[in-house]
Order: sequence, then structure tokens, then C-alpha cells
Amino acid sequence: MNAPASPVITVTLNPAIDETITLDALHPGQVHRARAVQFDAGGKGVMVAGCLADWGQAVIATGLLGEDNADTFSALFATKGIVDAFCRYPGLTRTNVKLVDATDTTDINLPGAEVPVERLPAVRDAVLQHADAESLVVLAGSLPAGFADSTYADLVATLSARGVRTVLDTSGLPLHAALAANRRPSVIKPNRAELEAWANRALPSTTELVATARALLGRELEMVVVSLGADGALFITADAALHAGLPAIRPASTVGAGDAMVAGIVAALSNGAGLEGVARLGSAFAYSKLGQIGPNLGPRPRVDDLAAQVRIQPVR
Repeated sequence: MNAPASPVITVTLNPAIDETITLDALHPGQVHRARAVQFDAGGKGVMVAGCLADWGQAVIATGLLGEDNADTFSALFATKGIVDAFCRYPGLTRTNVKLVDATDTTDINLPGAEVPVERLPAVRDAVLQHADAESLVVLAGSLPAGFADSTYADLVATLSARGVRTVLDTSGLPLHAALAANRRPSVIKPNRAELEAWANRALPSTTELVATARALLGRELEMVVVSLGADGALFITADAALHAGLPAIRPASTVGAGDAMVAGIVAALSNGAGLEGVARLGSAFAYSKLGQIGPNLGPRPRVDDLAAQVRIQPVR
């Protein structure tokens, strides 16, 4: 795979402000005194953009953003040097509350203003304005209420027809629609549960996961990455399948680890890496993110060190 000369483009149609509240321990039904609170621009594509920018990759971020509380996003883009191509609409972007203690993260996702579907063509036009045959476009996250399940599939088809490669990270009906289309994304990153939902059956073994992923390859789809949480991830193409993992790390927060993995995959592909290089950098990004709150990657020397430590095993 040749390294694209163009910046990576991320698309986030349903971003959120992440309010992360750190507690000593979460006890439902009791009054808590928070240790800290932090507000960060969020949404899967925004997380990917932030991690890529920290790595040094040029990034253009687009999508739909409520203009009434866009300052958090604008500040992030300015600080990290991300080109802001978001399309604004009147109203508030939704807020997601993250309750973090020493053992886990509890997510509470709040509704935001209704996102106007009629703004979607403006996002498509923004992507097409910046994308070319050397681009990688990341389509990530859930769809706002009222958007057709085929929204990502339609964007993928439009981009694929122009020779633009896409990385899709979504779930449920939008993922199913994209995989049922004649033109599929270039790379997808479901977790085990999402792949099982597509297959409509349990996939308890590595062999079953790999076989199911391989059944999806073709029609532009080059690679399936199946994230397995603490058990690492599977990186699967038509020619090879690898399991990649690192020793377990106690995280400050697990929020965004999957998004960081997508960023690492994209960063590796942008440099023309082969499957092992993609597996190493994707895994290293994810593990680096475990120590970070917000759309931030750990220091590059730390990521490089983690990439060298990733254990790679071929899977048959």
C-alpha cells in the first residue's frame, strides 16, 4: 500500500462533549464526592483525529457540530493543528458523561439537539472537496436520530467510485448496511460482539472469528480488524491473519481505546505498512490511549516502545 500524500480525513456525524468524572469508587444509589472533572471534545472520529494529530499526521476533521457549544471542539482543533471542516447547525452538541473509578468506566450518554439531516450533503461535499485517490477517509461513530441506516454505505459508495479508500468504525444497522452494499469500505474494525451481531451467532473461537471476517473480504474490503478488549485484536486479510496483544495494563480510562486503535491502523496504512506493521501500531495506539483521558495519544517514544513490545502470532 502506497503512502498517501493527502491528509487523513475523519467524519464524525454524531460527536459529543465527554464529561469525565473521576471517583474513588462508584457505589450506585450513594452520594459521591468527585476527585476531578474534565470536559473534552469527543465522538469516535474526533478521537481518531486527535490521536493522529498527536502522532504528527496531517488531519482534516469534518462532520456535524452544534454551534452553541462548539468552543470545546474549536479549541481542540486549534491546539492540535487539525483542519476544522465541520458543518455547524443551530443547537447543542450532545454530552456524554463518563464515571471513572479504579476498576471501570460507566458511560451515560445524554441526548443533544436534533441534528438536521438536510446538512448531510454539506458534509459529503466537504469530504469530496479534500479527498483524492491518495486519501484515507475515516467514517466513525453512531448516526444521529433520523439518519438513514445507509448513510455510511452511501458515503462509502460515493468515495469508492472516486478511488478513495475508507475506514469504517460503526456498529448495528449502519455497519450491516455498509457490509451489504455493492461497494464496501476498505477496512472495518468491529469488536467481537459487533461481528457476532453481523453473523447472527456466537463466535467463541479464534478460528470462527477469522473465518467469519474472511467471509466479508472482497468488494473493496481489504482488511478486518476484530478488537478483543484485554485479549488484544485480530488483524485479518485474504492472505494472512495475526493476533496482536500486550500485557494487561490498569487503565486510567478505557474510553477511546478502540478509536485510538483505528488511528494507529490509519497511521500505519498512511506509511505503507504491511499487516504486521498495522497490527503493531494499531495495538500500540490502543494501549497508549489507556493512560490518557480525552482525544489524546501518549508520547510518541512511548508508542514506539509499545509497538516494539506487541506480541504477534500468526493465526490459521
